[in-house]
Amino acid sequence: MSSEEKVKGPASYFPSIEKKYSQPISHWMEVLKKAEPMKHMELVNQLKANHEIGHGHANALVAWFLAKK
Repeated sequence: MSSEEKVKGPASYFPSIEKKYSQPISHWMEVLKKAEPMKHMELVNQLKANHEIGHGHANALVAWFLAKK
């Protein structure tokens, strides 16, 4: 067994989000911070509409963002 724990939850999407959209996660957290106050699905829909992020990736970013508040 590996001594490293596997990343779970929304953070497990972060490497693919950074690769696909060419921005660090900190960038997306700032985008979401500027969009406040919105509800979860409003934030997801904003990322999808304004940044062409897929639903799963947008949902993971918003879930992480809201959990860290």
